[in-house]
Amino acid sequence: MSTASDIELVDYDEAISRFDPVLGIEVHVELGTATKMFDGAPNIFAAEPNTAITPTSLGLPGALPVVNHKAVEYAIKIGLALNCSIAETCRFSRKQYFYPDLTKNFQTSQYDEPIAYEGWVDIELEDGEIIRVEIERAHMEEDAGKNTHVGGSTGRIHGATHSQVDYNRAGVPLVEIVTKPIPNTKGRAPEVAAAYVRTLRDIFRALDVSEAKMERGNVRADINVSLRDSPEAELGTRTETKNVNSFRSIERTVRYEISRQAGVLDAGQKVIQETRHFHEDTGGTSSGRPKSDAEDYRYFPEPDLVPVAPSREWVEEIRTSLPELPAARRRRLRGEWGFSDLEMRDVINADALDLIEATVAAGASAQSARKWWMGELARIAKDRDLDFTALDVTPTQVAELQSLVDGKKINDKIAKQVLTKVLEGQGDPTAIVEAEGLAVVSDDSVLTGAVDQAIADNPDVVAKIRSGKVQAIGALIGPIMKATRGQADAGRVREIIMEKLGVS
Repeated sequence: MSTASDIELVDYDEAISRFDPVLGIEVHVELGTATKMFDGAPNIFAAEPNTAITPTSLGLPGALPVVNHKAVEYAIKIGLALNCSIAETCRFSRKQYFYPDLTKNFQTSQYDEPIAYEGWVDIELEDGEIIRVEIERAHMEEDAGKNTHVGGSTGRIHGATHSQVDYNRAGVPLVEIVTKPIPNTKGRAPEVAAAYVRTLRDIFRALDVSEAKMERGNVRADINVSLRDSPEAELGTRTETKNVNSFRSIERTVRYEISRQAGVLDAGQKVIQETRHFHEDTGGTSSGRPKSDAEDYRYFPEPDLVPVAPSREWVEEIRTSLPELPAARRRRLRGEWGFSDLEMRDVINADALDLIEATVAAGASAQSARKWWMGELARIAKDRDLDFTALDVTPTQVAELQSLVDGKKINDKIAKQVLTKVLEGQGDPTAIVEAEGLAVVSDDSVLTGAVDQAIADNPDVVAKIRSGKVQAIGALIGPIMKATRGQADAGRVREIIMEKLGVS
């Protein structure tokens, strides 16, 4: 019999043709509260290790927890945004397991009484297809500390010489959103998984409940994948790949697990219910530990915390305060801006929506804002291997640059030069144009001299123009633009040439 280490992967397309994949996704979001879930320790990122803690963070004897009111409010916001019912009363439980990052030997979480349940969210795929994902529950809990394994090549405990624990993250408030099984995705399963997590990320940001930066671990996804013979068959045994924190990695995880599990089944073996780890370098997953069921954690009600009972009045007050959610906002902006479906999808996929909206608010037209962010700035960001937000230019500066073009003070070519100087930190566009003398030359006395010189230097071109080949004017405009460092008003230059040569 073959072993797990020598299972041959099945080609993804072949696996999809023979098996029906079913997804399940658990998303953890760190809430952006000032303090932790159950104590007054500051909830901050990148503090010196083991400085953002209290005795409660460490679970020291005699330290008692107190529920963070703002965290409950944020959890309710998330539940409402996901069309969930909000519990009239719910409670915390102890989820018991031993690991060095939990000094209490249990995690304070919610088990059988989550704060939000039975919801749904619609996700939009790249081609515009809408898929509804049903939400089983959204519950509150605390994060664990962070273990760092030192001395190995992979950053994991295997092969490490020693481990360090930072308890700053212990007790940070989390909401975990758990889907019901997501069927009928077939070959689009990787895309569906990534689109779902992206949709939740955007909702968290719109609600302002989290920075939702996946690279910081603010949003982490556990990806469950199982295969069955057909949509009518019972669900297969699932694996759970833990803490996947980028959209590309989510897609790669789903693809790999589908191919791997198909290989396991083809080898006559059974898929093991287990946690797995995703490896960025190989794009594959490896076995973690057998997946525990709820009874293995010996949940019981947390005796040190009273039930949480949000009043219906408070819930409705929160509901009425919810901002416009991302899907509705995108539909509205697409209509206001007149973008095609393809243009809007490109903007969304590039994470440029906020920047374009801010540029429009600063005075630019929607199409010109899209031109800059999706064109020149996208090119520069790609060349420098940066995100848009890391570029040293603001939407206000982009709008100001476009206003100079619209006002014919500079042309598009000069505008790109000015943008380069803005990115170098030399100032705002108007100040740069004035300081560098980059304004378009529209003074007829200057332009006429340059036109006369071009006419004298190019008699063959002049003859073509006078014979009726007016398009040949371009051959004269080129030298004139060169003589004026690209600053001549090309439109006025054309008019002067036609006047001089007596053509219309």
